[in-house]
Amino acid sequence: MTTPTLFDWLGGSEKLNALFQAFYRRVPDDPLLGPVFAQMDPHHAEHVAKFVGQVFGGPEAYTDAGGSHAHMIARHMHRHLTHEQRKRWIALLLETADDIRLPDDPEFRAALVGYFEWGTRLAVMNSAEGVPAPEGGLPMPRWDWGPPGGPYIAK
Repeated sequence: MTTPTLFDWLGGSEKLNALFQAFYRRVPDDPLLGPVFAQMDPHHAEHVAKFVGQVFGGPEAYTDAGGSHAHMIARHMHRHLTHEQRKRWIALLLETADDIRLPDDPEFRAALVGYFEWGTRLAVMNSAEGVPAPEGGLPMPRWDWGPPGGPYIAK
């Protein structure tokens, strides 16, 4: 028996799309996050779902559509994101995950929270003034269940 990917465990593309569609419907009404996403592309939720799906071991839909890890980092540059916005993003996403009934077993939730903690901290760091543009050859992250070897595996 092989260990399922996080992508498979959470329910695949359909469930990830549902998560990010529901989440980004809530964002405009949030006083802390609404201004950050005021100019959000109508396909933003779909792009994020593809990115996270690929990171969690699903199809390479994000890179097949021309995306890259460097591109995702570049989307956060010069946005001056705060730790308060980062924490609110995670809290609202986890509320949404509960509402759409993503798996709530501790192992999955630890991996999910671990990835979003890591990713949102990267977003805040890369949103600061003076951060150099990312190099194009950055590997896509790959997030897994955790030890051995830690959860982040460069592909």
